[in-house]
Amino acid sequence: MEEVTDAVNNLSISESHKKNRIQVSNTKKPLFFYVNLAKRYMQQHNEVELSALGMAIATVVTIAEILKNNGLAVEKKIMTSTVDMRDESRGRPIQKAKIEILLGKTENFDELMAAAAEEREAAANEEQS
Repeated sequence: MEEVTDAVNNLSISESHKKNRIQVSNTKKPLFFYVNLAKRYMQQHNEVELSALGMAIATVVTIAEILKNNGLAVEKKIMTSTVDMRDESRGRPIQKAKIEILLGKTENFDELMAAAAEEREAAANEEQS
């Protein structure tokens, strides 16, 4: 148990940086699940890192563009690379494309989020009356 405590206490900066990373899959969750999750991460951490492999890259780019076009995010950094993996069906090594997009809050992020919350509240009140 002492080793676990030491490992937790000795976490590097790069490990704590991953608290705001979203690893996107194009099969597991709907697109707007990731959009809303990214908004929440930006509220908490002021930036979010979207990451994807292979066919999910298009999904990450779409999420980033939705956030940018709605005035909520600005691109800070885009990194591409290839990752060595093992093909599960054949057991041979393969390479997959990887993208990481770091997005930061825009200056008016908080105002836009507050306005959206007010609209949702007004719509909910209308439904009740």
